[in-house]
Amino acid sequence: MKKIIYFIGLAAITALYGCSSNSYSSDLKKEKQLIEDYIARNGFNIIDELPADDVVWGEKDYYQVAGYDYLYFHLVHRGKPFHINADGDTIRSDSVIASETVVMRYRKYTLEVNADTADYMTTLNSAYPLEFTYLTDYTTAPVAWHVAVGLMKYSDSECKIICPSKRGFTEDGNTVTPYGYDLKMKIKR
Repeated sequence: MKKIIYFIGLAAITALYGCSSNSYSSDLKKEKQLIEDYIARNGFNIIDELPADDVVWGEKDYYQVAGYDYLYFHLVHRGKPFHINADGDTIRSDSVIASETVVMRYRKYTLEVNADTADYMTTLNSAYPLEFTYLTDYTTAPVAWHVAVGLMKYSDSECKIICPSKRGFTEDGNTVTPYGYDLKMKIKR
């Protein structure tokens, strides 16, 4: 009798663990569908080629980032590719390079139908925004932010990204929740 109860308990545990792996797979499918629905609901135009630096982006143009499934980037403001020095000369600014400190202000929001305009987390008005080291510090800033910084290139740039859970903060991956981010970047030199 003890053996029968043991095997029934073992079968129940196995069934529970088997279901949880299926639910993660279904959560990923739901996440992809949520991103696709968000894009369709907002009428975004998905482009597969990154526009040149001197091209003004359309308000609804989102670049599907090559090599990153379901990561989309929209440049809101190009920042300062040129600056004027003390002599009045126009000088091309260097774009961000690996190991530079980036200061980021951001607004994070869910992509769900009823929550896509509600703030989830914001530092846009914070006196102490988030700082991280570009292309080396993946504990403070998620992969998607490093990708976005490389696409923004210059200090004072602003962008919007649509980010799947695997490319966001660690806690986003635990819940398989995609987020949108509004980002404002400064390069700390």
